Amino acid sequence: LGLSSLFLFLVLVATGGLLTLLYLPVVERAYFYIQALHTAVPFGSLFRNAHRWAAHLMVLAVFLHMARVFYTGGYKSPREFNWAIGVLLLLLTLILSFTGYLLPWDQLSFWAITVGSNIAGYTPFIGDQVRFFLLGAKEVGQASLLRFYVLHVVLLPTLVTLLLMVHFWRIRKDGGLSAPRPPKEQE
Repeated sequence: LGLSSLFLFLVLVATGGLLTLLYLPVVERAYFYIQALHTAVPFGSLFRNAHRWAAHLMVLAVFLHMARVFYTGGYKSPREFNWAIGVLLLLLTLILSFTGYLLPWDQLSFWAITVGSNIAGYTPFIGDQVRFFLLGAKEVGQASLLRFYVLHVVLLPTLVTLLLMVHFWRIRKDGGLSAPRPPKEQE
């Protein structure tokens, strides 16, 4: 499952790189860029759908990978640090999925981000600041689209890449992949 997650991440980077060449995060035009991608760009629909499905599958694969590591005890000594890195990678995967959701700038994405940012706005004591940090403004608009685009295309993939490098280094340092321990023999 870990290798599946890595493969899906590489598919996302490749298809996302192509999609950035065909998209501009401007409120007035973003939806039309997506429509043109489907109708006017050769294989544009294929690239967008490959990106979208790889994103859905990556969320599932990372979650299942974490569940497997948890249920087999792969998070125990000496792999505690790598477990923490894995949890961060799961959170970043979810945040990447959330930030990418706004980019088509259709009604579904607009209202999903509105609801998500309103939920974040109910954080005790700092809710208004959290919501403003997410949106870059008081309402979902151009600042939000640009902020989510930069997060989705630059910052978060860079963080995921760095954490993946640390994750793989720790796997090698900790003695390779963790495997389920055989049951103890009765004496």
